[in-house]
Amino acid sequence: GNTGIIVLAATNRVDILDSALLRPGRFDRQVTVNPPDIKGRIAILKVHARNKKFAKNVNLEGIAQRTPGFSGADLANLLNEAAILTARRKKEAISSSEINGSIDRVIAGMEGNLLADTKGKRLVAYHEVGHALMGTLLQNHDPVEKLTLIPRGQAKGLTWFTPNEEQGLTSRAQILARIIGTLGGRAAEEVVFGDTEVTTGASSDLQAVTSMARTMVTQYGMSTVGPIALESQQRQPFMGGGRNPGADFSDETAYKIDQQIKEIVTHCHKQAVQMISENRIAVDRIVDVLLEKETVSGQEFKELLSEYREVPSKYSYTPKIA
Repeated sequence: GNTGIIVLAATNRVDILDSALLRPGRFDRQVTVNPPDIKGRIAILKVHARNKKFAKNVNLEGIAQRTPGFSGADLANLLNEAAILTARRKKEAISSSEINGSIDRVIAGMEGNLLADTKGKRLVAYHEVGHALMGTLLQNHDPVEKLTLIPRGQAKGLTWFTPNEEQGLTSRAQILARIIGTLGGRAAEEVVFGDTEVTTGASSDLQAVTSMARTMVTQYGMSTVGPIALESQQRQPFMGGGRNPGADFSDETAYKIDQQIKEIVTHCHKQAVQMISENRIAVDRIVDVLLEKETVSGQEFKELLSEYREVPSKYSYTPKIA
């Protein structure tokens, strides 16, 4: 018999399940498990910290605040990486240094070899300072956690931001701020080195910017095309995973979408270039410090920038989309 039997299943790709599985009488109840909030992360960290020895300066609440979006497995991996790093350094207890290194590794990958002190390293420094400047001065942008010239994964340098997990919904102003912030690296390259010296380092930035702008136009109705959804948020799981190959809109609408995407990105790029130009003296000074120290925290960045301008006064910019 089958009375009293409950069948459970788990998946990370509910979008590709056969609809027959989701009919009433089968897997008819879905329970979505979201990443833990800060209270949940603290509880998870306490579980995985039981068999590990920590230095007095390590605060689990502080780790939880720095890891929004981390799953339970991510947090377990973080503490395991910290323990391994502690053993390699021949320490008796896990300190904040090992925790910070582990967070960076989980987010961005393994640490690579340092760049030689060449023009390329200086260009990377300007690129990262450009991102950090946007994040510090723009309203509605996540605050800067730190910027570094230490390569990780495929990146030659990185700038971290601390997202606000309390923000459940994202506003148009926040998306625009993120686009401008993402373009800050390319803008710094253009202002300092000229158009002919821009590099391929911003390729992933440009992909992210284009994706955000397209989402604004086709999914969120945040453009003059109108408050209509033209594309589904779900990607096709098969045949290459591309966006809706059979789009339900005319060629004229497709042209308007392309024009709006270009308009949004162009306006945001101009603002990024303007901000770099207006703060060029501060940018040059911070780049020198970053080249010397190779890693600068968000607080240090604010202190350096405050020597040249009032940091609390932020830009408030909304592109005028034609």
